[in-house]
Amino acid sequence: MPLIGLTGGIASGKSTVARRLAELGAAVVDADVLSRDAVAPGSPGLRAVYREFGDGVLTADGSLDRPALGAIVFADGDARERLNAIVHPEVSRLSHAAFAAAIAADPDAVVVYDVPLLVEAGRADEFDSVVVVHAPAEERIRRMVQLRGMAAEEAERRVRAQASDQERLAIADHVIDASRTLEDTLAAVDSLWGTLRA
Repeated sequence: MPLIGLTGGIASGKSTVARRLAELGAAVVDADVLSRDAVAPGSPGLRAVYREFGDGVLTADGSLDRPALGAIVFADGDARERLNAIVHPEVSRLSHAAFAAAIAADPDAVVVYDVPLLVEAGRADEFDSVVVVHAPAEERIRRMVQLRGMAAEEAERRVRAQASDQERLAIADHVIDASRTLEDTLAAVDSLWGTLRA
């Protein structure tokens, strides 16, 4: 049972690659889903975020106000580190439970952990191999502006808040170039699938 780390910068095409791997038969565990679970209403994680950042990061119903928290942590590296210190340990716990469940369901499964902040979390050595979905920072900024309607300054800030392309590529065992067409990206994933199953 190989355990694969899948990562890539914001707007790199990582979600497209994860979907294709799931279509091919991988058991995909999504770190973004686990991150939401870690700060779900009533969770210890949400209580810790509230204690650290105050009322301004909660909605009227007491759930996490993600845009408000994002505005804080993408503008302030220290705040981002404080948030990560709360969320990362809980996400790690939840991910290990999800890996165990996937293996219990199918001992021969290729388990793929879709994790945007693999470099930042320092977890690359936990995987049999790491797949990096790569598109240059300029292309990712263009995608956020044109496809998501984000202001260019906000897109640039989000890219700068993550690991650099060089840091991400340095941990890669496999690289999917997602800077070309969707068809090219999917063909590269299909080719990689055989290698991951070997």
